[in-house]
Amino acid sequence: MPDLIAQGPLSEHRWRREVPAITRNVGVLIGRDEADWNVPWDSKISRAHVRLTPMADNRVEVYCEPSARNPVFFRGKKTTRFTLVPGEHFVIGSTTFTLANRPGASDANSDIDLTEHEFSHAMLRRRNFCDAAGRIEMLSALPDLITSSSSDEELLVRVISVLLQATPAASAVAIASANAAEDVDDGYTILHYDSRVPDKDGPTVSARLVRKAVERRESILHLWSAAANENHAFTSTEEADWAFCVPLRSEACRGWAIYVTGKLRPDQSGRLESSLQAAPDTLEDDVKFAELVGTMIANLRQSRRLERRQAAIRRFFAPVVMEALAGRDTGEVLAPREANLSVMFCDLRGFCKRSERDADRLLELLARVSDALGIMTRHILDTDGVIGDFHGDAAMGFWGWPFQQQDAAIRAAEAASRILMESPQVLSENTFGFGIGIATGRAVAGQIGTVDQVKVTAFGPVVNLASRLEGLTKQFGAKVIVDHNTAMALRESNDHQFQLRRLALVRPAGLEKEIEAWQLIEPSEPNVNVLSPEQIASYEASLDAMIDGDWSKAYELLYAIPAWDRPKDVLLSFILRNDRVPPDDWDGVIKMPKL
Repeated sequence: MPDLIAQGPLSEHRWRREVPAITRNVGVLIGRDEADWNVPWDSKISRAHVRLTPMADNRVEVYCEPSARNPVFFRGKKTTRFTLVPGEHFVIGSTTFTLANRPGASDANSDIDLTEHEFSHAMLRRRNFCDAAGRIEMLSALPDLITSSSSDEELLVRVISVLLQATPAASAVAIASANAAEDVDDGYTILHYDSRVPDKDGPTVSARLVRKAVERRESILHLWSAAANENHAFTSTEEADWAFCVPLRSEACRGWAIYVTGKLRPDQSGRLESSLQAAPDTLEDDVKFAELVGTMIANLRQSRRLERRQAAIRRFFAPVVMEALAGRDTGEVLAPREANLSVMFCDLRGFCKRSERDADRLLELLARVSDALGIMTRHILDTDGVIGDFHGDAAMGFWGWPFQQQDAAIRAAEAASRILMESPQVLSENTFGFGIGIATGRAVAGQIGTVDQVKVTAFGPVVNLASRLEGLTKQFGAKVIVDHNTAMALRESNDHQFQLRRLALVRPAGLEKEIEAWQLIEPSEPNVNVLSPEQIASYEASLDAMIDGDWSKAYELLYAIPAWDRPKDVLLSFILRNDRVPPDDWDGVIKMPKL
């Protein structure tokens, strides 16, 4: 596809950008601010002024946006929609937009009288600029121009603009790559190109020179006499009799090179031959400047590559883990070690039934499950927890690692409260509910796995206990159940937002040891039934009577609890199944059936 060149009233008011290929099926919005391509120097251009749509045969359809305040002139007339072909232009305000074909690359084997000069990278570093003040001023402005680039395209546009301004003898500048387009026959492409002469094709780019500079990893200058050669298949044109190529020595810009070409001026006697002989020394400053610019580009792209890599890592590591990894040895931080942890299992309620019902709408189901899991993970991470694993429709998080957290249980309870408070706002009542189990104790946390695959998670009995407590939420009809250690930590914190109820001594199926289960009562919400402190005290008194074997008293106290309270139904059901008489082996522990 061709390039669109924008040229304002001043020489620096300019950019050149490649029109997207028609196969991409995307248009380009041109405006003064927040458009795809901005023209900030012209106040006559609206925020969104015209839109370009690529067409076949390098043509572009242009039409005005409804918000455009000033007219667009094409072929001398005001118009709102027209087709632009290479070589034509349109005008908005004081800016001319020209559609121009991008010159290609040549690899022709011509008989051109060519002189080659190689610049040592080490030698260029030791050389001082002839116009040091001017070059340093240009270089000092580069970091802001480069780092403020929002994309590679914007970066290349700005860099080439600077190189054209900094190299008065240059006719054209390109950023080329010797391996960026493997589907091209010569494995070569032009990433961006600009020329001082916008109304016609500029000099072509020598693929041979680019490849040679990239392979040698040194800057190379080619000189020839344009007047003495009629073969224009090579870089040689009436606008150029020299070209140099500077390779970018970085993995982030592998195969990239800066290509600059221009035309020498005759010496004072009018002889071009003398200028050709002096060219290596004359152009050395420009080559050194291009090398410094290339180093800046490479460093920026390397930095952005690391940022993208770190952003990808963040998806696998919690922020608190990333904080621990900063400036420390990764193996040391992630090495498995014992720690006091609070572990949470958070499970979706109603997932199995919904997956059967919506089997023909799995993508919609996935979106709803992702929303629910997003609520879980966000609040685990926001309280400085770590996502240990996903188990189908459940998530496991833990606190107390990689940093010791004395308030790990409080953080876990806070995360549970936030999950329950947000879920009705995000999920409709007929979507999913949550069941949460929290346990506190010693565990091993860190990088755990096999020689083939590892993950950062927690391991130990407390993890299994949290999973069992989450399972109990289904049987007791409670949203959050915690173990004794967690309940005691919450009580000792004197944080009055956490209301607790001791539910029962239970032995879940598959466990030999009993669990003291506590309910973390969620904050009251409109139209949600919540037990009063007196009713909680009455429930716990009935539980004590039941454990002591006084089931008549327990039965009587339980009937004073409101009918809507589901945990009391578990105790009543157990008492009634035994005809209100404790079994001979009664030890105060309710054996829970397997679900």
